[in-house]
Amino acid sequence: MTATALPAERLQDEEMLVIRESARLIGKSLEPGPVIREMLHLISEFLGLNRGRVVLRQPGGGDFAIRHAYGLTTDEIERGVYRPGDGVTGRVLQSGETAIVQDIDDDPHYLARAVDRDRLPNETVSFIALPLRSNGEVLGLLGVHRIRGRARALADDLRLLEIIATLITQVLTLNAHVAKQTARLEHENRELKWALERGAPQQATLGIVGESPALRHALRQIEQVAPTEATVLLLGESGTGKELFARALHLSSPRRDQAFVKVNCGAIPENLFESELFGYEKGAFTGASTARAGYFEQAGGGTLFLDEIGELPLAMQVKLLRVLQEKTLQRVGSRRETPIDVRIVAATNLDLQQQVAAGHFRLDLYYRLNIIPIRLPALRERREDIRPLVRHQLNLISQSYQRNVGLTPDAMERLADYPWPGNIRQLHNVLERLVLLAEGATVSAHEVEHVIRSEAAGTPAASPPLYNAPVTAVRPYLPAQSHDRQQIEQALAQTHGNKSRAAQVLGLTLRQLNYRIKRLAMT
Repeated sequence: MTATALPAERLQDEEMLVIRESARLIGKSLEPGPVIREMLHLISEFLGLNRGRVVLRQPGGGDFAIRHAYGLTTDEIERGVYRPGDGVTGRVLQSGETAIVQDIDDDPHYLARAVDRDRLPNETVSFIALPLRSNGEVLGLLGVHRIRGRARALADDLRLLEIIATLITQVLTLNAHVAKQTARLEHENRELKWALERGAPQQATLGIVGESPALRHALRQIEQVAPTEATVLLLGESGTGKELFARALHLSSPRRDQAFVKVNCGAIPENLFESELFGYEKGAFTGASTARAGYFEQAGGGTLFLDEIGELPLAMQVKLLRVLQEKTLQRVGSRRETPIDVRIVAATNLDLQQQVAAGHFRLDLYYRLNIIPIRLPALRERREDIRPLVRHQLNLISQSYQRNVGLTPDAMERLADYPWPGNIRQLHNVLERLVLLAEGATVSAHEVEHVIRSEAAGTPAASPPLYNAPVTAVRPYLPAQSHDRQQIEQALAQTHGNKSRAAQVLGLTLRQLNYRIKRLAMT
């Protein structure tokens, strides 16, 4: 491009041509490579702003590099790698401010890293670099060489380059948005294809979801012992789904058409254990206006699931052992022996051998219960099951609250990477919280991170606790008298009657809250 003056009308016409053609390119395609290169070609061909390059952050973060260019060789493009603050290019990337080098030979910050000086005209050469900004973030820059002694005013070139930089930024951001949406749709298609190909496993109807070796091993043991009458002891950390396995065992047994009765030994006050388990006769104690069958009789012909058996008081351990041995019981206030026919399934998250050694659990009862021990794997031991579990639980929770909430691929990855110290119960709590707090139809990785952090810190994300009771990701054992009527009423009022959220506020499971509501005769 020579320094000969050109008519103003021609310059304006060429400027409008460049802008019009650049807009047309965006309308034809959002693929950044060919669109941006053709824009750089236009400003070089018609305006003499040569060797244009767009510098962007390299995939995976870190340094910036020339990603799109016109008039540069492959070697020159490969050499164009910059750190923030590195030369003129690095300063623009760091500060987000436009840089104009009037003479590249006189500026010590100009690196000439991509294009050697002897490849440029033997006259005064300028370099202009404009940041590409989106939502306050510097995505990269647009850089060009300019012969300083040219007829067109620098201010006019700057004005046009700002327009081109804006159009390039739009191409990049729109392309990123489309890529994100495409990735989400591809993720959903893969999930749907997975579900259609695999089908819903039979145990999914019971909430047992997954195909990991550790889970399959536990399920095979359940299948093996289900047809027998043997007592089964389910072992594993809190939240691993012991009740679901106990129910699966019952439904796989010849007793499937009879009752399945669950007893939470950790939620019954010590003075009520005997009457709750064995029942009582009319007049056996104050308030016993009618006779009542205990849990053993209610489970007659079926299965009795004794959850948290390690919390059973020693005095009751003696009586339970006798019932298991004699297969008869006496109601409180009765002298009559009542025969029982129940299958016993017990569960604990405690090491019963340690409890025996410490004198907290009877050795003879331990042997009676430990006929068929089945260890349930922690969620961190079956990480390949987390994704199908998330899909299953999210579907159930969304149906329960009549909401349609999905996860972005990054959100699913964050859930899959978390170690889940509280196992499936904690996973359910987090998903329930995400569904309840979701502002849109899709939950992002940032939202997942926020809820997981609040869960790990023991602070509910939705609202502060009503009192300073510690809440941990794995809830500790709490006695049935741990919360009074006023505390429960406050929690229910704060959560507008939502029991699941009220339980989270109080640091309880939903079943523990329901038991306290029943015990306090709250409607």
